[in-house]
Amino acid sequence: MPTPGTVLVTGGASGLGEAVVEAVSKAGGRPVVLDRQMPPTAVPHVLCDLADTRAAEAATRQAARDAGGLSAVVTAAGVDVPGRLAEVDGAQWERVIGVDLLATAAVIRAALPYLEQSRGHVVTVASTLGLRAVSDATAYCAAKFGVVGFTRALAAELAGTVAVTLLIPGGMRTKFFDDRTEQYRPGPEAALGDPADVAAAVLFALNQPPECAVREMVVCPAVESSYP
Repeated sequence: MPTPGTVLVTGGASGLGEAVVEAVSKAGGRPVVLDRQMPPTAVPHVLCDLADTRAAEAATRQAARDAGGLSAVVTAAGVDVPGRLAEVDGAQWERVIGVDLLATAAVIRAALPYLEQSRGHVVTVASTLGLRAVSDATAYCAAKFGVVGFTRALAAELAGTVAVTLLIPGGMRTKFFDDRTEQYRPGPEAALGDPADVAAAVLFALNQPPECAVREMVVCPAVESSYP
């Protein structure tokens, strides 16, 4: 089986991103992390606040140069501030859009010259809440619906040059929910997926030959309530 090569992972210091980093390493690839936190393992990384999209572009170019090119990009970084629209601070609401949607586009934009050279692969990370809207999640739903539309358009734009896969995961057992108030935290009975299983799906997509396009994947618990 071919190795995934050099894979830039946004949000690679925790959660799904960390699981993707581990999966890439185990498969013989070379993960490179873009995150505002230090990754927990000794992997190449560039520290960056992805909410600053121009800084995200610069960090992507730096990471690609330092790595000698890129084989793939996985945009796993994501944040959320749940609450009713009138009650969420405007700067916090816009940060969700910035990290989850705008940084996705910014990183890929900066990585494209390297990916075109390697005939590489993009995997964007949306959410089941990019397909189904719920109350008290206007920023997150707006961002993830945006990732879905952006990725479908990007796949059409890059067809035949760079592979594009849209990953739509359900909720996972990560620290994503830790900073939430109790009302927005999954209860003990909540069906949450293992990020390692979702990372394995990412590797499945990355390992396909150039003539095989894995356009979209929904990976969620069998009783996921947000899909379909």
